[in-house]
Amino acid sequence: MKKLIYNILWILSIQVLLVACKEDEAELASVPTEADAAFTFTPTSENDNIINFTASSSAFLKKWDFGNGATAQGDNAKGTFPIKGTYNVTLTVYTAGGSISHTQTVDIAETDATLLDIPVYNFLTGGKDALEGKTWVVDKNTKGHLGVGPSAGTWPEWYSAAPGDKDGKNLYDDEMTFTLAGFSYKQQTNGTVYVNGAFGSTFAGAVKENGGDDYFAPFNGPAGMTWSLTEVSANKWELTINGGGFLGYYSGGYTYEILALGENELYVRSIQGNVPANAWYQRFVPKGYEVPTEPPPYKIDNIYQNFDGNGNFTFTNDGQGSIITYDNPAPVPINESAKVGKYTKANGQAGEYANVQIPLAYKMDIRNRHVFKLKVFIPGYNDYTTTGGESWQSYNTLQKQVSVKLQNSELGGNAYTTQAEVIQKNLQTDKWLELTFDFSAYANRTDFDKVVVQIGGEAIFTGGIFFLDDFELLPE
Repeated sequence: MKKLIYNILWILSIQVLLVACKEDEAELASVPTEADAAFTFTPTSENDNIINFTASSSAFLKKWDFGNGATAQGDNAKGTFPIKGTYNVTLTVYTAGGSISHTQTVDIAETDATLLDIPVYNFLTGGKDALEGKTWVVDKNTKGHLGVGPSAGTWPEWYSAAPGDKDGKNLYDDEMTFTLAGFSYKQQTNGTVYVNGAFGSTFAGAVKENGGDDYFAPFNGPAGMTWSLTEVSANKWELTINGGGFLGYYSGGYTYEILALGENELYVRSIQGNVPANAWYQRFVPKGYEVPTEPPPYKIDNIYQNFDGNGNFTFTNDGQGSIITYDNPAPVPINESAKVGKYTKANGQAGEYANVQIPLAYKMDIRNRHVFKLKVFIPGYNDYTTTGGESWQSYNTLQKQVSVKLQNSELGGNAYTTQAEVIQKNLQTDKWLELTFDFSAYANRTDFDKVVVQIGGEAIFTGGIFFLDDFELLPE
C-alpha cells in the first residue's frame, strides 16, 4: 500500500514539473529582430547639419551612436554634424528577449563651421561670432618667437630669437587671419616676406638679406586660401594652410604642429621642407595684444642629478653628445652608486662640439652660489692615439678633460661667444674622480640660463664613452 502511494506521488510531481516548464516556455519573450531597431531621420528646419532621429519600436531602452563621437538615448534624438561627410549612425534596442542593433548612413553635404564650438577652433578664429575672423602677428617681444632646432628634439636649441631680433626683416608686419566660416585664411604681407636661405629660388625676385643667409621675397597671399585642423592624437593638433600660403617665416612647410594655443598665444613647430632634420618654431599673438612685460626672474635654485632617481632635471642632448642612465662600470670608492650617467661623444666631425645641457627657466643669480661639482670616470679603452688634426700629446690632453659652461640661450648659436667656462684637464683614466668648477670669477653676471657639460675636449673628431655622476650646484 505504501509503495502504491509513493508511485502516485512521484507521477504527480512529474506532471507538476512538466506544467511548470510549459508555463516558463510560454512566458519567454521573442528575440528582437532588426525591424525592432529600425529608425527614421530627417534634417531639422533650422539647419541641414542637425538631424532628428526617431525610433518607434516598443523596446524599453534605445541607445544611439551618431558615428561622430556623440551618443544619446530615447525614442527621439538629435544629432549635430558640423563636418561634411558620411556617418554611420547605429541604434541599439533592448527588449525582454535581448538586444539588437541597426545601422544607417547619414550623408552631410556641406561643412557648417558655425557648429564647431570646439576650443581649438575658437581660440584660432575667435569663434562663430567673430565674423571677420581673428588676426595673428609675430610675437616679436618674446624670446623664441622664431627659432630652430633638431627635428628629433623638442625645443629651438640651435637658435632662439631674442626680442626684436628680426626688426627690419619684413616679418613683424605680416598679418595672418583665420575665419571659422568657410575656414578662410588670409595672409597680408605688405608685399614682402622673410624666407629661409634654402628657398630663395622659390620666390621670383627674392633678394638676399644684407649680411645674412636668408632672403626678402615679394609675395602677396593668394585669394581663396583655407586652413584645416587635424587631431593627430588626443589633444594634439596639426594646422595646415591650403592654397599657397604659410605662417610668418617661410621654411618650406605648410603644416604646423600646434605646441600651444590659447586666447592670446599660438606657438607652432614645422619641419623644414628640404631638410627634414631641422624643426622651426614660431610664436604669434593676436593683433593689438600687448604681452605683459616683466623683468627676467633672476634667482638661484638647487641643481642636482645622481641618476639613481634623485634629481631635479634631465640632461638635454645636443644631437652630437648624449647621456643615458647606465650601470656603474666601477662601483668602488669614491662612487659606489648603482646607476650613473653614460656620456657618449660622437665620432667624426659630428661630435666636434658634443655636449649635454641643462636649460633653465630662469636667469641664474650666482653671486653667492657658484660652485658646481661632479664625479667622472674616463675609461682607458677610449682611443687617445688618433690625432684629429692635433699632435698626439695635445690630443691626449684635450680628450681627457671635462668642462662646465654657463651660457645665455637668448644668443642662440652665438651663446658660446659670451659664455663662462671652467675646465679640468689632464685627468686620470679608469678611476672615479670628484671635480669642482668654481665660477666666482663670473659672479657679477646675471644672464646665464643654461648649463653645459662637455667631456672629451672640443674640436676633437674622435669620440668616446665616459661616465659621470652626482652633478650638483653646491649650497653656500
